[in-house]
Amino acid sequence: MNLTIHQTFLPVDDPDKSLAFYRDALGFEVRNDVGYEGMRWITVGPVDQPQTSIVLEPPAADPGLTDDERRTIAELMAKGSYASIVLGTSDLTGTFERVQASGADVVQEPTDQPFGLRDCAFRDPAGNLVRINQLP
Repeated sequence: MNLTIHQTFLPVDDPDKSLAFYRDALGFEVRNDVGYEGMRWITVGPVDQPQTSIVLEPPAADPGLTDDERRTIAELMAKGSYASIVLGTSDLTGTFERVQASGADVVQEPTDQPFGLRDCAFRDPAGNLVRINQLP
């Protein structure tokens, strides 16, 4: 069996700010930008990995959600505890400096973890945790 990660979804409450973070700070290309009924889905991904994408989606677009569920999602996003993603780079220091220079919310500067990994972390404009690992 040959599986790849094709898409993952991250909730965003301000598509323009999130687009600036993923496109400008992280350097992802925009692959799709679709609006529907006042909502917006933006697909981004690494330039050299056309098969892998992140879809920035409205957090409460699912019509099956109740108002209570929508409020819970909004509360968790405001706390920065709703969603996360882990990215990898061959240049952690350079990537950290670029993202930090964009004004992103730094959660953790590059650190050698006790379990053998070097990484850093940011919050995107929606509060999602974005960890970046140093690749070998």
